[in-house]
Amino acid sequence: MLKPMQKPAKTNPGRSATIERRTKETAITASVDLDGTGAYQVATGVGFLDHMIEQLARHSLIDITLKAQGDLHIDQHHTTEDSGIVLGQAVARALGDKQGIARYGYAYLPMDETLTRVAIDVSGRPYLVWKVALTRSKIGEMDTELFREWFQAFAQHAGITLHVETLYGENSHHIAETCYKALARALRQAVAIDERQGGRVPSTKGQL
Repeated sequence: MLKPMQKPAKTNPGRSATIERRTKETAITASVDLDGTGAYQVATGVGFLDHMIEQLARHSLIDITLKAQGDLHIDQHHTTEDSGIVLGQAVARALGDKQGIARYGYAYLPMDETLTRVAIDVSGRPYLVWKVALTRSKIGEMDTELFREWFQAFAQHAGITLHVETLYGENSHHIAETCYKALARALRQAVAIDERQGGRVPSTKGQL
């Protein structure tokens, strides 16, 4: 069941998008507002994944609504990966031609004993560098190997270069959460409108 919105979503059709994706494995709808308030409604059927996407919304100030139905009777892989795909596609569509954005963002995110660094280039050239070692095979009911699958799917379909590295940490919950929160903070920087760009695309090529 979808959780109630934490705050009413801000309406800004210029930087908003909704994507629907249906396969034999999953049916997913995702909506984003890049100029939102961090409101969220997330229901994937995977509790810890819901919690992480909620953190992504809250700390990026991107409104996210995501509803997924997947073949969880098999495992969580398809639901996790496809959630990353659809959310990434929604972000890419909301960005449009990327005029005026800052383009780059980074964050160092501490949580107790853990420190994670994320750097982003909204480049149109998707690439993931993942240097994260988790110490447990599961967090709650979620397989920890699926975090990389989610980040890979998100980077690929958002069209971003994404580097994620946990510099140190021991608790798997903390490690995973710092990855999502650092992504949120870096993404918030990268998609923000830079007034000094004057509406230009931030590239000497004239497009991203």
